[in-house]
Amino acid sequence: MFGDWGNTDHEDCVRIIHRALDAGINFIDTADVYARGESEEIVGKALAGGRREHVVLATKVHGTMGDDPNQFGNSRRWIVQELENSLRRLRTDYVDLYQIHRPEPDTDIDETLGALTDLVRAGKVRYIGSSTFPPSRIVEAQWVARERGRERFVCEQPPYSVLVRGVEADVLPTARRHGMAVIPWSPLAGGWLSGKWRKGAETPETRRAERIPQRYDLSRPENQRKLDAADALARLAEDAGMPLVHLAIAFVLRHPAVTAPIIGPRTMEQLESQLGAVDVTLDDVLLDRIDEIVPPGRNFNPADAGYTPPAVEHARLRRR
Repeated sequence: MFGDWGNTDHEDCVRIIHRALDAGINFIDTADVYARGESEEIVGKALAGGRREHVVLATKVHGTMGDDPNQFGNSRRWIVQELENSLRRLRTDYVDLYQIHRPEPDTDIDETLGALTDLVRAGKVRYIGSSTFPPSRIVEAQWVARERGRERFVCEQPPYSVLVRGVEADVLPTARRHGMAVIPWSPLAGGWLSGKWRKGAETPETRRAERIPQRYDLSRPENQRKLDAADALARLAEDAGMPLVHLAIAFVLRHPAVTAPIIGPRTMEQLESQLGAVDVTLDDVLLDRIDEIVPPGRNFNPADAGYTPPAVEHARLRRR
C-alpha cells in the first residue's frame, strides 16, 4: 500500500516502515509491479543508512512493468533484467527472497528455475519462492528443481484470511509436505476485516475498490455474502473482547502451515492497530465459531483467489 495504490507520501511511508522495524518486524515484502517500482523505491529509502542488514528483504517479479510486451513474465530474459532494476530501486546488492509473483503457462518452469538458480549462485539472490501458485504448480516446481538440479522454491505466498480460506484445502497442506514456508498476503482480506465493512454502515471508499471492483462491488451476491460474514466476525470479535483486526491476523497465524502473515498498512494508524495481533491466541472454541461463519477451505468470491488458471479464464483453451 505504498505508492500510487495507497500512500503517495514517501516520507510518511518511510516513517511507517521505521516504526515497524522498531516494533520488532524484521521481514519486508514488496514487488516490482507495486505502483510500477514506486513501492520498491520507498523501501529502498527506508532501509538506507544501515537498516538493510537487519531485514529479510523480499521482492517479486512477473507483473507487467511497461508497454513493451517483453517487460513481463517468468522468462530468463526478463527475470535477469528486472532483478537488476529491483536492486537499483531497493538500493541493495542482493535480495534475501526473490519470488515469482504468478505462474506463467508460456514459460517452462525449468527456464524460470534455471535463471533463478544462476542468480542465487551469483550472490544476487539468497532464496527463491513462489506467490499465488496453485498446488499442481507448486508440486511441479519442486519436482523440476529436484530432477534438474535447480534451486527450489522455499516458500509460497498465497492469499489467506478468514474470508479467503480456499488455500486450506490443498495449497497449505502441499506447502507443509514439501517443507515450504508460507507467508500469506492480505490477512485482512483487502480491508474487509478492518472493522469498517459492516451491515447498515456506509460502504468504505478505497482505491482498491475502484481498481478491482469485482472484489468489492456489493451488487454482486458473492460480495454480499462477504459482507454478512465480515459483520458476523466483527460481532464475534466484540464478544471476545478484541478488535476484528487482531482476530483476523491471529486466525492466519494460528494455522500450523503459516510462517508469518504479511500486513499491508497504508497509514501509521493502521500499522499501530495491527501490531498487537502477534500477542493474541485464539482458542479452539473461538476457532469453531469462526468455522460456523466461514466454512474451512472456502472462498466466497473466486476473484479473491488472486489467480485464475488460463484453462478456466480463456474459452479458446476449452473449445479448440
